[in-house]
Amino acid sequence: MLRIGVLGVGHLGKIHIKCINLVEDLELVGFFDPNEENAKSAMAQYNIHRFESLDALLDAVDAVDIVTPTVTHFELAKKAIKKGKHVFIEKPITETPTQAKELLELMQKHQVKVQVGHVERFNPAMLALDEASLNPMFIEVHRLATFNPRGTDVSVVLDLMIHDLDIILNLVKSPVKSVHATGVSVVSSTADLSNARIEFENGCIANVTASRLSLKQMRKVRLFQKDGYISLDFLTKKAEVVRLHDISEKENLGDKPVIEIDTEKGKKLLQMEIPEIKPVNSIEMELATFTESIINDTTPKVTLEDGYRALALAYEISAQITAREETFL
Repeated sequence: MLRIGVLGVGHLGKIHIKCINLVEDLELVGFFDPNEENAKSAMAQYNIHRFESLDALLDAVDAVDIVTPTVTHFELAKKAIKKGKHVFIEKPITETPTQAKELLELMQKHQVKVQVGHVERFNPAMLALDEASLNPMFIEVHRLATFNPRGTDVSVVLDLMIHDLDIILNLVKSPVKSVHATGVSVVSSTADLSNARIEFENGCIANVTASRLSLKQMRKVRLFQKDGYISLDFLTKKAEVVRLHDISEKENLGDKPVIEIDTEKGKKLLQMEIPEIKPVNSIEMELATFTESIINDTTPKVTLEDGYRALALAYEISAQITAREETFL
């Protein structure tokens, strides 16, 4: 049984507590949070032990789950890793890529497992494509949310868009070639709306839009690739796959309906598939895979390197937005 402690029991921290209690091989030892209101609420709701200091919690556990404000991530993770503790850390992993790189070096030195909480990797719509052959050449993403003051300690790029940056970097197996980004601050001191065009060395283009000032929510990803189109809706947890096949493949397509169409390369078969969506608790699942990586000594599903790459790209986008905003001052 792996002993784990939670750092931070605010809104998301409480959700993590609930999910930890559902994961086999995880024993929730307690939490540390200097915020009295959060602490009292967690103790009353979950009858969970409160540690009076970070050191006391670290001495009692094998792993920690860091669910605190981003500005505290680096110091908490650094201290845990130096004590040889495995770390699950919410996104974005740190305030800066430099801090994330230092954590990478510490992780390698102390030989611990670190997993980053990019929860959309565990969205049922994304999981439905685990067996699909994906090689996108154009990606269109829209992540729109209604305003919530709770996330405004960081820009919309670090708060929302970073989810999709992680997904894109995981799908496109090629280095980033160039980035062009714009954004605007409306009600916050940081960008509330942003658009980025990311070009990869293999020719793939990703057009990503994020907003936290929308009247409705949207979390959609569309992938275009040779002879195929994939649509993912992370909000409704649905996926659609449309593929073109040669006429000669008809006998191998099973009983799924096809439409014969004319193209400049002759007749093709158009087939639409709705992948089976298996309902899962995404946070419970990511914590379970973190646990498995420790017990089985395997690579975490979302590595610290993944988190670093997403953060570095988010920082590049944010820097361009800041530079453009300054030209209007």
